[in-house]
Amino acid sequence: MAYHNQSTLFLLMLIVTLSSTAGSRIQAEARHLLETALPEVPKPEIPTLPKPELPTLPKPELPTLPKPEIPTLPKPELPALPKLEVPKLPELPKLPELLKPTVPEVPKLP
Repeated sequence: MAYHNQSTLFLLMLIVTLSSTAGSRIQAEARHLLETALPEVPKPEIPTLPKPELPTLPKPELPTLPKPEIPTLPKPELPALPKLEVPKLPELPKLPELLKPTVPEVPKLP
């Protein structure tokens, strides 16, 4: 069993090694492909196709529906509101007038 595992590991390592060495050669060949000039190929002429014409369809005629008649509603009559009596505000008692303080005179300096 151990011998079988070693051979698969060896085969795997061999494949990885060979594929890594072949990669540089592919890149060099790709560079040569980019440098070579390709011959010009004439563009193919594509014939124009006629535009498809769709047949006109007749418009369907819908029957006219009668308009519904809505009865008019009577306007609501509101009863007159009674006028409320506004109570008079009580008069404020008059306060006695207070004496205003007098400012003392400042004596003049000579």
